[in-house]
Amino acid sequence: MTGLSIKHVVIAGGGTAGWMTAAALSKLLGSNIKVTLIESDAIATVGVGEATIPPIKNFHKLLGINEQEVMRATRATFKLGISFENWGQVNDKYIHSFGATGKECWAGEFHHFWLHGKSKGHTDEFGEYCFELQAAKQNKFAITNDTPINYAYHLDATLYAKFLRGFSEKLGTKRIEGKISKVDKCPNTGNISAIQLESGETVEADLFIDCTGFRGLLIEQALHTGYDDWSHWLPCDSAVAVQTESVSEPLPYTRSIAHDGGWQWKIPLQHRIGNGLVFCSKYLDDDAAKTLLLNNIEGKTITEPRVIKFKTGRRRKGWNKNCIAIGLSSGFIEPLESTSIHLIMTAIVRLLRLFPYNGVTTSAIDEYNSKLTSELNAVRDFIILHYNVNQRNDSEFWQHCRNMEVPESLAHKIRLFKETGRVFLDDGDIFRVDSWTQVMLGQGLMPMQYHHIADIMSDDELKKFMGSLKQSIDISVNNLPSHQDFINQYCKSNID
Repeated sequence: MTGLSIKHVVIAGGGTAGWMTAAALSKLLGSNIKVTLIESDAIATVGVGEATIPPIKNFHKLLGINEQEVMRATRATFKLGISFENWGQVNDKYIHSFGATGKECWAGEFHHFWLHGKSKGHTDEFGEYCFELQAAKQNKFAITNDTPINYAYHLDATLYAKFLRGFSEKLGTKRIEGKISKVDKCPNTGNISAIQLESGETVEADLFIDCTGFRGLLIEQALHTGYDDWSHWLPCDSAVAVQTESVSEPLPYTRSIAHDGGWQWKIPLQHRIGNGLVFCSKYLDDDAAKTLLLNNIEGKTITEPRVIKFKTGRRRKGWNKNCIAIGLSSGFIEPLESTSIHLIMTAIVRLLRLFPYNGVTTSAIDEYNSKLTSELNAVRDFIILHYNVNQRNDSEFWQHCRNMEVPESLAHKIRLFKETGRVFLDDGDIFRVDSWTQVMLGQGLMPMQYHHIADIMSDDELKKFMGSLKQSIDISVNNLPSHQDFINQYCKSNID
């Protein structure tokens, strides 16, 4: 598309997306690339994406960021999964953990052996064969060489952006404070050529990263990229968020509690709790949502409840001309499985791998957008699964979700699991077979059959096999310290 080499990258917008991008570009692309970030102190960031999934650790390793340092700075706690309450039916509860369940063989995953045992009268729950899940239930955690553990973080998103800002500026990122008033485009190519600020300053660059949030100042308002609306599959369109004081030791998992018109999150940090209610405005108005949330929190409120409006979906192109949208400007699926920060990270890594040093090319844009589409569709399907596979008859919202038409890619996965017990991942899947299985079984979707490779074990062999796995997990969990005790000795924040 252009033969102009890329020497200067401008990131429009700060927050988590902007500063994660700045940190990666300034650290990994060296001194050949000039990085400038424009943000306004007068524009608040959404700042509620405080739960992550395990690959965030790889991002920190890539940048050489010390885990204990970033956890102290962001007052972080450890996360072993998500507790889903009232999702299958009211008073049901299961945990989608980050761990592998049991042991698999070449022909079938562990859940086939568990299903075989269930047919023989075994009563142990599926989650009893997952180390991380059992550690979460007992509020325990440790990082040891003896027993590997798969985990992520709960962190303060505002403090995380602040930490990455300091990291980036030490590496040469220039920050310009100011509001964007106009985006200039080349009349011949339609590429973005410069950003004008209200102060009168003009900032020119070769490549632009749009981290302006839902507004999409560059990718949408300037380039008119278009938006695919997914609200017919993901009907929640609002959230109300509030922070509260901690009243107990932090749990090593996020809580997701289903209500009549949506669901509530509880994210425990070292110094406070992040609370929110995601809801559908067709079934619950803003005032009712605020009241519902405030009636279901613990501890004194630190902030005023804040309502956030959104439309689930995605920008039709994540990379359009010489602009890449990262974060909320590229679209928004749902905070349900804590994928927002992960999608920022994968967008950054994808851009780094395709970075157009010698000029933007159509092939690089097409590859980026193709991989992004595959990834977003897979995440979308996984989130829709939670809503669609429910047996609740107590509210119109949940009945709608159960009866709505879902993407054929997801419908096939559900049918395949129900009829055969099999799960096969798509190319863009960021969640493993264990995740799909834990959610489907957790919400009451029980397969009609299992892979008969499980029949190779006699009843006695199966009993010993399952018993040995469970015993090993029980011993390992018993040897762990409490989550709070490990935080105290590993990453306790000294910030008041």
